[in-house]
Amino acid sequence: MKLLSIVIASTLPLLGCVSINTAKPVAGDSRPATLQAATTDFERGRAAILAMAGEYAVTFDFEETVALQPDYTRQASKRTDAYETVILLEDSGRHIVLQHLLVTNVGGMVIKHWRQDWTYEAQQRLEFTEDQTWRMRPLSAEQTRGAWTQCVYEVSDAPRYCGTGRWAQQDDAPTWTSDRSWRPLPRREYTKRSDYNALAAVNRHTITPSGWTHEQDNSKVLRAGELVTRALVRESGFNDYRRITSFDFSPAYTYWKHTQDYWARVRGQWQQRAQAADGLHLKTSVDGLALIEPLFKQASAAEKGETIDDVALSAVFDQWVDRPANAAASPQRP
Repeated sequence: MKLLSIVIASTLPLLGCVSINTAKPVAGDSRPATLQAATTDFERGRAAILAMAGEYAVTFDFEETVALQPDYTRQASKRTDAYETVILLEDSGRHIVLQHLLVTNVGGMVIKHWRQDWTYEAQQRLEFTEDQTWRMRPLSAEQTRGAWTQCVYEVSDAPRYCGTGRWAQQDDAPTWTSDRSWRPLPRREYTKRSDYNALAAVNRHTITPSGWTHEQDNSKVLRAGELVTRALVRESGFNDYRRITSFDFSPAYTYWKHTQDYWARVRGQWQQRAQAADGLHLKTSVDGLALIEPLFKQASAAEKGETIDDVALSAVFDQWVDRPANAAASPQRP
């Protein structure tokens, strides 16, 4: 268990030692023909989301920009490189699920990374309302009409954040822009910082000739429940996914072949509990390792062919996942 903790803690912060300078990009315009063939806004949105699947060299770049307090000193920018494959898990028309898997360039270690779920005209979504707490909130007909809601999940499939917006042709490229919504501290910072506890974020995804990008317009704030008590600084994020052909992603596909059934059951546990309680509360510390460790340990056993019974899986959730408290502050739009 100690070794597992070390592996998770050292590799999940986006594999900062990875060098992608030798990656061979896909030549020409890599955007699929389905983007041009789509004739309706719904079809164009679907095609854009599906176009994010594939194999990539990725650069994650974050820079603090506008200091919002007189005593605040902007922190150094953060840039990290990684190799990542994005796998299509589900496509039922109005609901699409994409799973990200990281692969190290030394040793071919595979790390299950984040997941993005897209739902067309979703009626509700999970919102980050208090520390370690997400509540199910309805979406108005006006907000969700013609829109796709993206929900992003942690390595353990715990919730992170959701955003709602429409795909549009912007600067000759399909672009989705979310509303501003709350999200917890990113992994790159919550092991190092305690001066803020939430991000107010607008996310923008664009399908480019070389792959796709994820831009973030973030504000780092301190909240008491959903009430902002102090806004510290704005941050610009730019994640660049560039299609490549020169890297061996086979360890990721082998890992997923042996663990996908287990992780499907994990997703089922999260969904069932969130729906039953109109939200979720995690009893772990903010790093979530108390929950991540046993799930990754069970996934490792499943990879070796061992059977993880329902009792063992449910026991992990029973220990660390709870219902939100009954009382909640009135929603404050970020």
